[in-house]
Amino acid sequence: MRERLNIHPDCEGFLFSYDAERDPAMPDSHWHAELELNLVVRGQVTYLSGGRRHRFDRRAMIWLFPGEEHQLVERSADAVLHVAVFRPGLVKRCAKGAHYRDLGKRRVEEGLLHTVLDPESFEFLRRTTELLLRESKWEDSVSRSERWGRPDVVFCHGDPEGLNAGLRHLLLLAWRCRGNGRAVESPPALHPSVRRALRLLEEDGEGSDGKALARACGVSPAYLSRVFAKEVGMPLARYRSVVRLRRFWRLMRGETRPAVTEAVFAAGFGSYAQFYKVFVREYGQGPRECLGERAGAASPISA
Repeated sequence: MRERLNIHPDCEGFLFSYDAERDPAMPDSHWHAELELNLVVRGQVTYLSGGRRHRFDRRAMIWLFPGEEHQLVERSADAVLHVAVFRPGLVKRCAKGAHYRDLGKRRVEEGLLHTVLDPESFEFLRRTTELLLRESKWEDSVSRSERWGRPDVVFCHGDPEGLNAGLRHLLLLAWRCRGNGRAVESPPALHPSVRRALRLLEEDGEGSDGKALARACGVSPAYLSRVFAKEVGMPLARYRSVVRLRRFWRLMRGETRPAVTEAVFAAGFGSYAQFYKVFVREYGQGPRECLGERAGAASPISA
């Protein structure tokens, strides 16, 4: 799914900090026209990209190129990511010198590009991103949990000219720092049945039952369950619940903004109690903490 990023015309990109303790919602599998840089500041995160599962710890630097489908599927409770996004025009202007030409030539088919930074380079990049984050503005009016995918949310910055200069510096600095880190080989490709199961679960918001899903993937339910948990890193049943949660968030951020209970059932949950249990398990807090009065007024179960 293509994600159209709403960036203010004066800005050549944006930065934000993803904190698992405050940002419960995880984005769907998506791609965009902009170059994205992720820096794992704390904890551990897991991506699915290119039919592979990638798990990263602190000091990992990940490059997500234009058109590269990616999905954050798991994160530790303490995970913090610094995310920088660069418009194509900025990248083109930067990718001229001998050290930077590959910035404009990277092919998605080559796989997820990632490096484990040395401590000095990591601290330098962490401080640089934290300085640029100070005047990011979209968090002033929109709660973190409702930020993803909102068509009315536009990123802006208190000092666009300073931001643009900082983004250029960050882009060149991060690309040079790759040489000081340790390259990590891409993991093996996911089993074809797992890849098909992931696609079918994403296409079907409610999700098929285990037997039907396994039959569609051409394997037995026991085999699919076993290989899915091993390769994706979470049980199939839990992943199905995560897909429903993401669908719930999409509904809550849509233009119609349905009642919470309506979104719960439309997302495929059999009951509010089931939704509440899954929500707390994944986010460590109840819907009331994330949705405020909307959840409290609409929910038959108190947080």
